[in-house]
Amino acid sequence: MSSNEETMEYMNEDSFQKAKQKIVDRSKKVAHTKELLSKQAVQTKEILSKQAVKIAKQAEEHERFINKVTHLLGVLAFGAFCYLLGARPQDIPYVYCLFYVIFVPLRWIYYRFMKWHYYLLDFCYYANTIFLVDLLLYPRNEKLFMVCFSFAEGPLAWALIVWRCSLVFSSVDKIVSVLIHLLPGIVFFTIRWWDPATFAAMHPEGTSHRASWPYVEGSSYLWTWLFLVPLVGYTLWQALYFLIVNVLRRQRLLRDPEVMTSYRELSKKAQKANNIWWRLSGLLGDENRLLMYIVIQGLFTVATMALTVPSSCHINSM
Repeated sequence: MSSNEETMEYMNEDSFQKAKQKIVDRSKKVAHTKELLSKQAVQTKEILSKQAVKIAKQAEEHERFINKVTHLLGVLAFGAFCYLLGARPQDIPYVYCLFYVIFVPLRWIYYRFMKWHYYLLDFCYYANTIFLVDLLLYPRNEKLFMVCFSFAEGPLAWALIVWRCSLVFSSVDKIVSVLIHLLPGIVFFTIRWWDPATFAAMHPEGTSHRASWPYVEGSSYLWTWLFLVPLVGYTLWQALYFLIVNVLRRQRLLRDPEVMTSYRELSKKAQKANNIWWRLSGLLGDENRLLMYIVIQGLFTVATMALTVPSSCHINSM
């Protein structure tokens, strides 16, 4: 019996050793597999890192190429526009209309993707829409022309300085922003002073002196159609803008701080710079900054529209 017991113990010990060896072997295999996977992961990471660097370099090269092409086309287009302005000023309104119907819809698509689409509710787009209506539907309506002249030569032209718009030929977005504010002033100044048809009306045959334009040049008439009526149009826009952005879409804007509006952008920039606009808008407290922003913008509009009246009278007297 004792020999059988010894044999059994030996067999059990041998089985235990074999099982133990199997476990050790498996552990080694697992460790080896982990080591291989770790090495492959490191290699894969290095390969992906190199590919990412390569793609980034290619993207940077493509971006530089696109910027160069955009800059070249922008400069050529600007030169062609300047030539057209001198050679055929009567065609400038058509260039403006073509620009508007092409680039404003494209800008809406791009701004919608970037969550900037509320910018298209700003006064400049409201005014540009009125300009398009005047040029395409009512080109001979003198009173509507005077309203457009006030918008274009007043708040839109001065906004180039206030908004610090930059004509960067390598940026399509910046080019469009400048042209949205600059082109209307050029268009209506051109119609007013450089259009041959206007010249013909201002210089009747057989006379050496220029005929008056607008045809009724009483001061009350000028102030009405170059200041008061445009101011009513601006007030209507401000009421609609406040209703849409600050009432109807208020909750949408509160839920998503990434959605940009003019007030959000200006307040962020002013707060960061701690400039005079930020201090002025805070005169009635932080809770009334929006109201102060509306007031400041309204004063700016009143001042710039008022400047169109004496400047027009001065030009008429030349």
